Amino acid sequence: MKGLRLVVITLLCTLTMYAQEAKKNSETVKTKMDVFASKTGIITKFTDFNLTGIKSSYGVKAETRIRKINSGDLEGYFYQIEKPGKYSSSTASIAYLDLVELIKALESLKGQEEADVVMNPDYLENKFVTEDGFQVGYYVSKGKSTWYLRLEKYGSDKTLFVKDAEIIKTSFIEAKEKIDNLSN
Repeated sequence: MKGLRLVVITLLCTLTMYAQEAKKNSETVKTKMDVFASKTGIITKFTDFNLTGIKSSYGVKAETRIRKINSGDLEGYFYQIEKPGKYSSSTASIAYLDLVELIKALESLKGQEEADVVMNPDYLENKFVTEDGFQVGYYVSKGKSTWYLRLEKYGSDKTLFVKDAEIIKTSFIEAKEKIDNLSN
């Protein structure tokens, strides 16, 4: 009987420690914007500058803006894309350096698109993912490519389907130029 109690107590302690460790790991996942804007004991100011929205293939128009964050003496700029949903909206916040990388990656993806369509696979997906989980890419199915932006890493209804890569490129470049102008 004592042996059984000892096994049960050991098992419960192990499970409790594992659950606490899993909770710690899930709490540490923060985006670059979360890290920048969530410092305690510091005054933080958010200023938005609206940009041209992105029209999706299905009639939904995502709002876009530059969010300037002043956190104490620090200043940061993030490109935000907000897609309205049925019950809530999804928002991607893209740091400036990630935006520069996204523009480069988009050019590379555009260069591969035609060859991928010609290959005529049953399904093919080609994408670039930032550290924060934002994705830009396309998939090929039935001889046709479809471009998309995945705004948030987790959840449903977080994807914005776009007619072609030029719409995405125009939006990314407008955002980069606005940040360049604001930071000078």
